[in-house]
Amino acid sequence: MKRSRILALTVAAAVAVPAPALAGPRHDIPGECSGTAPIVCHYDVAPGEYAVSVILGAPDAAGSTAVLAEARRMMVAETVTEVGRFTRRDFIVDVREPEGEPTLPDLGTPGLTLTFTGTAPLPHRVQVRPAPRRTPQLFLAGDSTVCDQGIAPYTGWGQAITQHLPRGVAVANYADSGESTASFLADSRLWGAMFPRVGRDDVVLIQFGHNDKATTAEDYRANLTRMVTELRSVRARPVLVSPPVRRLFDSAGQLTPVARHVNGLGVDLPAEMEAVAAGLDVPYIDLTADSAALVEGLGPEDSKAIFLYNEKRDNTHFSEYGADRIGLLVLSRLQELSIR
Repeated sequence: MKRSRILALTVAAAVAVPAPALAGPRHDIPGECSGTAPIVCHYDVAPGEYAVSVILGAPDAAGSTAVLAEARRMMVAETVTEVGRFTRRDFIVDVREPEGEPTLPDLGTPGLTLTFTGTAPLPHRVQVRPAPRRTPQLFLAGDSTVCDQGIAPYTGWGQAITQHLPRGVAVANYADSGESTASFLADSRLWGAMFPRVGRDDVVLIQFGHNDKATTAEDYRANLTRMVTELRSVRARPVLVSPPVRRLFDSAGQLTPVARHVNGLGVDLPAEMEAVAAGLDVPYIDLTADSAALVEGLGPEDSKAIFLYNEKRDNTHFSEYGADRIGLLVLSRLQELSIR
């Protein structure tokens, strides 16, 4: 059986279950929880993959609960439970140190952290166990628009997609702020740490361009080619993803070439990535085109909500809402490519 079977896009429906639906605590990893809104639970575990089951709800109260893991990874979207009704959610968390961006060692804590947030968080029962050894992996290599941003309101699309994936998939997000194709390959905390973990049939999404502002076409192609070639050498499944647009409009209300990642040397980075994908016969997602259609369709004013313009005057990085919209674009294309 193939290890992957990863990416049938799912948005789980609420299913009412009886409160005792999870197994007893005998085989569970013990944790400590504190707080009321949010409620934070910590589990003293080593790096690795962990299967988490949560039952949300209460016999005598209505709730509205979302679940985050580690560095603000969105594992369960805010879910409403009526009085006396319970909903079960299951997901896999990739635990590593550091827990967020690989080059920020002081962010987060060792072990597994689960945060129950929302307008009225009601975790009824939590079960944490080591995940099966053959857990399918989805690896992410990219920049700040992809990474697990530890500090709100900044949000990478990689930390938003986790809430939409099948419950048996682990996401290992090695994206990091400020990285280009060259710097990611050169850093032992990035490519050097991710590549040894990748196995046969694992899917690896590769998105670079925001920080390749001075990269030549030849170097950009060579760096992408190296990533694809090395991943294929271990029978992994690379997918090239062009960078999402910046929110930079011209006087006619169209996105500028800079917004579409024509860099300072005049290199059309998405076109170069597409050419590499065609030449190597590797799946390609034109996220530049898809995000351009979204942003231009919204227009200069309404597209501010995708980015952090209102909060930070930032036309590059995403809000939680925007990261989710961009992440869903990626997942819908993966589904069309039958990457699973």
